[in-house]
Amino acid sequence: MDINKLFSDKRTGTQYKSHNKKSDPRSEYQRDFDRVIFSTSFRRLQNKTQVFPLPGSVFVHNRLTHSLEVASVGRSLGSEIGNYIAETFASELTEENKELFKHSLYNVISTACLCHDIGNPAFGHSGEDAIASYFSRNEGILKDKFTQKQWLDFLNFEGNANAIRVLTQQQNGKSEGGTMLTFSTLASIAKYPCESIAKNKKILQQKKFGFFQSEKEVFEAIAKETSMIKVSDDPKVYLRHPFVWLVEAADDICYNIIDLEDSQRLGFINAQVCEELLQQIITEMQGNAKWERVSKKLNNITDKNDRISFLRAVSIGVLINRTVELYKQNFEKILSGDLEISIFDQIKGESKAIQIIEDFSIEHIYNHRSVVEIENAGYNVMYELLDHFIPSIMKSENERREYEKKAVKLIPRQSIYEEGTEYERVLGVLDFVSGMTDNYATDLYRKIKGIDIGMTL
Repeated sequence: MDINKLFSDKRTGTQYKSHNKKSDPRSEYQRDFDRVIFSTSFRRLQNKTQVFPLPGSVFVHNRLTHSLEVASVGRSLGSEIGNYIAETFASELTEENKELFKHSLYNVISTACLCHDIGNPAFGHSGEDAIASYFSRNEGILKDKFTQKQWLDFLNFEGNANAIRVLTQQQNGKSEGGTMLTFSTLASIAKYPCESIAKNKKILQQKKFGFFQSEKEVFEAIAKETSMIKVSDDPKVYLRHPFVWLVEAADDICYNIIDLEDSQRLGFINAQVCEELLQQIITEMQGNAKWERVSKKLNNITDKNDRISFLRAVSIGVLINRTVELYKQNFEKILSGDLEISIFDQIKGESKAIQIIEDFSIEHIYNHRSVVEIENAGYNVMYELLDHFIPSIMKSENERREYEKKAVKLIPRQSIYEEGTEYERVLGVLDFVSGMTDNYATDLYRKIKGIDIGMTL
């Protein structure tokens, strides 16, 4: 992989051209960040479940606050690694690329972090499961309508692949190229750069898939322009772009530590136990001398939530430092595509505290009754919405009965592709349903089921 070809300021739309605006004081990659922040799909994350039910009497993270925090960690990682690459590989880099690594990498990473969950449906992973299960449970009547690759897109519905669609797709009546982000930013969120038919749980970058058949062409353009290494042409498989590892690490750091903090605020874990786990992370990563300095400041804090917040901040800081060290150590493997274990999994192998937190999270957080209840409810809501819209949209306008015509009228115009293939029409429904917030999905479900009847203005 050519280190001078990792950046590309080409954007989706208008046949993938660069869109330099000399009158704009922002760099192309700063503009990416602003475009995501002001996008409708990003705003919707404020009402999508991260882990715990929303809303609640105690403030916990949603998808939007999580994404903002991941972006903050990603910015730190991008700044450190950008300076490292610019200095260490100065003799190999062009002057332009030295400047890009120094002054733009942190923008690319932070923007990719902002939108890493932008394709996730409502209700967390249960929303994804509901979509995939709908097609699995209706295989007998649906499968023959699609090609094998199209069918696997639905059967393995994946928020990562949907993120590429959300960010690049031209919806009916809307701008070409979607959010029109640079190819470097889009490449940085592609944790699984392969099509659905290539999914392989034994291979890190193929555990899931990264683009639908509908976005295959644009993904190929992204991969080519950012020097991603092609593994296979059919099925289409690439090696990860080097920036992906930093986005993934920022996400892993945040959800492992912050889910623990949320669980303490909700009373799932004792504050003292939480403190001890965070202390252990700090000492494992940076030794007792670091803990002594931290404990002096901690002694002045008496509020239990504030103590946890302080230790959370320090823990994230030491994990950022360790991520930077491991990225530097593994950079040649990352560049060649030979690294087979994530940065955070390497950290987990060094840290007993991280392993304990992961085991605790699985047993006591992700399987807590309130979490399981919202997942069950979310699954049913999403499944029923799909069952209401998909059978109707798959019929031609002339074939639809009156109630099916009414169902289609509820789908926004930008998500209706009447002249498209059945695959495209179903994708339109998935765009609509997966883009819903938790509250909107629940509200619409209650109305179409007759639980709530009344006028919506």
